[in-house]
Formats: sequence, C-alpha cells, structure tokens
Amino acid sequence: MHRVEIEKLTKFYGERQVLDQIDLSVSDHEVVCLIGASGSGKSTLLRCINGLTEFDEGSIRIDGVDIYDESFGRTGLYKKVGIVFQAYNLFPTMSVLQNITLAPIKVHGRARADAEAAAMKLLDLFGLGQYAKSYPEQLSGGQQQRVAIVRSLATEPEVLLLDEVTAALDPELIGEVLKIIHDLKQTGMTMVIVTHEMAFARDVADRVCFLDGGRIIEQGAPRQLFSNPENPRTQKFLQRIIESGRLAALS
Repeated sequence: MHRVEIEKLTKFYGERQVLDQIDLSVSDHEVVCLIGASGSGKSTLLRCINGLTEFDEGSIRIDGVDIYDESFGRTGLYKKVGIVFQAYNLFPTMSVLQNITLAPIKVHGRARADAEAAAMKLLDLFGLGQYAKSYPEQLSGGQQQRVAIVRSLATEPEVLLLDEVTAALDPELIGEVLKIIHDLKQTGMTMVIVTHEMAFARDVADRVCFLDGGRIIEQGAPRQLFSNPENPRTQKFLQRIIESGRLAALS
C-alpha cells in the first residue's frame, strides 16, 4: 500500500520551474530521504504534499485520495500529514504544552483534558515532560526542535514530513533531534525527510532520492546510491560532499 503517490508534479514560481514532472511513491512505514543542492526543489515538494504550496500540474494522493478531493478536505489533510520545518515556529507567548495542544483542540476538536493528557505522554516519551510549563525562550534550540516534532505528532498524522530540521541547530544539538527521528522510524512512522545530513540519511532511510533542477535524477537504497551512484550529476554532487568531509563515514 502506498501512503503517498505523486505523479507528474510540476510547479512554477513565475517563469522559474522548481518542480519538473516529479513521480514518487512512498509506501506505508517507509522512510524516504530527499537530498540535493539548495534550490533543487526538495522543500517545495514537501510543501506541495502538505497542501501548503499549490502546484501547476500533476497530482498527489494520500491513501488513494487526491489531496484536493472535496471528500478529503483541508482539515482531513492536516490530520493525515504533519510537517516540521527547520525554523521551530513555536508561539513564544505559549507554554510548551499550549503549543502542542493548540491544533488538537482548535483544529481537530479534541477535549482539552484529552489533548493535554496525550501531549504529556508524548513529552514524556521524548524526554521533555519537565518542560511542559516552560516557554520556548527558556529552551535550547535542540529542545525547541524536539517540541516542534512532538507538536506535529500530537495530531496523530499518518505521514510526517521533515524539512531540514537540524539546519538551524548547533552541531552538538543535532544528535538529540536525529535520535527522535530514529525512534520514530522504529514505531513505523511513514516519513519523507529533506536533509543535508548524509550519514543520517544512510542510517535512517529505506530509500534516498537525489533531486537536481526540480527532478528526481536518481533513487535507490542508501548504501547503493552513496557508494555507487549511476547518474553523473549524482556522482558530481556526492563528490563535492566527500571533498567537504561530510561523507567520510560512508567511504
């Protein structure tokens, strides 16, 4: 069963084409990592899946239903698909608990007591229970990003999209966020992840897709793609990564 099915997805910003006939299927419980240079279309693709960015051509289906189908509805889409950005986007005047329960209460109509109980379980699960009454400015960047992930999980999505969630973090804080994603993989969460962390992509992904110029140029199992890429553009991209030292662990 495919959770996400994307066919011939095309997106323009003015005259600039950022997605060019993208075809991609993501199966239930699969983790797919999207890699490529900045501007290759990775983040735009995620935003299209979640309905945050409209596209010009093609289709996206979640569990067989087009995301713009009237029977699905925008609220239905947000119930099925969660997204976490590199900027934490937490509300500074709300506590951690209030940030997490806002959508379940306001968008999904859950009773406050139920939403708070579920939020506390998630916070405890990811080692954040003690910060429930804290405000974002009282947390480290890594803690704020973990709260942002928990906030997305609080709506019980079937698919989680992660857009460069470690990009804004200091190196010493990246590990704690990547551990949460590893833990989510163990639970069977279906995920599409945009990342520049190549060692992480190798370890967590079932499949890696290399994007260039708004197209998926090459895809495959992580070790296959990283160790023996077939497309010259993939080879050139990975060679630059190797020269920067970010793929040393994979050699």
